[in-house]
Amino acid sequence: MRHRFPTPSVAVLLLFLSSIVLLSSISISFVEAEVITLTSDTFNDKVQEKDTAWFVKFCVPWCKHCKNLGTLWEDLGKEMEGEDEIEIGEVDCATDKSVCSKVDIHSYPTFKLFYNGEEVTKYYVVKFEKLHHELSSLDSSPLVSSFDVDLGARDVESLKTFVLQETEKAATKAQLDNDGEFFREFLLDRLHLQQLKLVAVL
Repeated sequence: MRHRFPTPSVAVLLLFLSSIVLLSSISISFVEAEVITLTSDTFNDKVQEKDTAWFVKFCVPWCKHCKNLGTLWEDLGKEMEGEDEIEIGEVDCATDKSVCSKVDIHSYPTFKLFYNGEEVTKYYVVKFEKLHHELSSLDSSPLVSSFDVDLGARDVESLKTFVLQETEKAATKAQLDNDGEFFREFLLDRLHLQQLKLVAVL
């Protein structure tokens, strides 16, 4: 007697396929989470996380300079994966104007580093729209239509080096501030104890 095995039902096949799609979407979301989108509801709580640096890009969808970044920010997020105390974030200033206004954003893209809720520094990028370098004499100067004041480069390694160095500086300063506060409280306690002893003697 030949045994006939039951064929999978359509419902079982659909359940199997939906499980695959779900797992795929979860994995994709995990990868994209290397850059965290910050909003008016989440910005303050996130950047105020203790002993954590947030390197944040502020952009708007219509900015050509933002578009020219391509996948730079996503690539930086992947490069910084594993740095537990450094997070890479982004804010859309078109939809979250209140955040950008609060942290004084006036041009795009702007890159700022926050540590323990405080703005530490800003990563400047030179933006030369027009540079006329044909000099007619020694005392003439190049004409620049628009530029920023620093010499930051737009590549992953430069950004990574910047954020690592500045985060280390910020963490060191925060530790020194904490040690100083502890020492100040210690001295005040000692002074208070001496005052109590003096009162007891009198």
